[in-house]
Amino acid sequence: MWLVVACVPLLPAVFMVSARCRVKVASLCHGALAWALRLLRGRACAKSTHAFVFSQCTHGQADSVLQTFELYADTHPSPCIGPLTGEALDEAVRRLGPSRVLELGMHCGYTSVRVLRLLRPAGRLIAVELDPLAAELGEEVILVAGFKHSQFQVLTSSSAEAIPTLRSFLEINQRVSDGLDLVLMDHDPAQYLPDLLALEREELLCPSGCSVLLIYGNRRARNRGDVLDWIRARPDRYSVKSELQFMTEIFYQNKSTRVDE
Repeated sequence: MWLVVACVPLLPAVFMVSARCRVKVASLCHGALAWALRLLRGRACAKSTHAFVFSQCTHGQADSVLQTFELYADTHPSPCIGPLTGEALDEAVRRLGPSRVLELGMHCGYTSVRVLRLLRPAGRLIAVELDPLAAELGEEVILVAGFKHSQFQVLTSSSAEAIPTLRSFLEINQRVSDGLDLVLMDHDPAQYLPDLLALEREELLCPSGCSVLLIYGNRRARNRGDVLDWIRARPDRYSVKSELQFMTEIFYQNKSTRVDE
C-alpha cells in the first residue's frame, strides 16, 4: 500500500512522458507512412510512364522516345524534366561537348536519352539511380531509344555510395584533361552540396573545367541558396554560369593543376 501512495506524486510526470512518447511515435509513424506513399506513387508513376513510352514510341528513335514522354506528361504526373528544362539542358550539352557525363537521379530515363543523343561518338554517360525499379525501367528506355551499353552505364545505388566507386568506371588518370566534363544533379536537392563536395574530394571533376547542372524541376528548391552561397564563397574554383527557374549551371575549374610531364 505504501508503494502505491509513494507513486502517486509521480503520476503527472509519467503521464507527461507517456504523452510525449505518443506524440513522437505518432510523428515517426506519420513520416514513415508518408515516405511509403511517396515511394509507392513514384513506383506506380515509373511503371505507367514506362509502359506508355514503351508501347507508343518508335523504337530506335531517341526523339520519338522523348516526344512520347512529353505526351504522357501532358496528362499524367511524371518525373521527367519536360521540354522547357530539356531545351536548356540541350543547349548546355551542345555548348560543352562533354565526353564524360554523370547523371545523379535518372528516374525513368528521359534526361538520359536527351543527353545521350547529343554526346560525341566516344562520349559516355554514367547514370546513378537509388530506386532499383526506376533504374531497371530507365535502362530499358535508354535501350529502346537505340543506345548501346557501350555508351552508358546504370548504377543502382545512392549518390553517396556511388561517387567513391566512379573512378574505376571513368578510367581517370589524374591528368588535367581527365575527369567528368558534365554532372547533372536531379535527385534529392538536399544532397546537391554534399555530393558536389564528394566529387571534388574524390578528384572526379575535370580540373580544366566541369559544368554542374543543378536541376530542380517543379520541386521547391529550399537548398538552392545554400549551394550557391557556398559556390560564391569559393571564387578560386567555382562560378555561377546561369540561373534559370528550374536549373542552375555552375562551373568548376582547378587552375592550380598542371599537366604531368
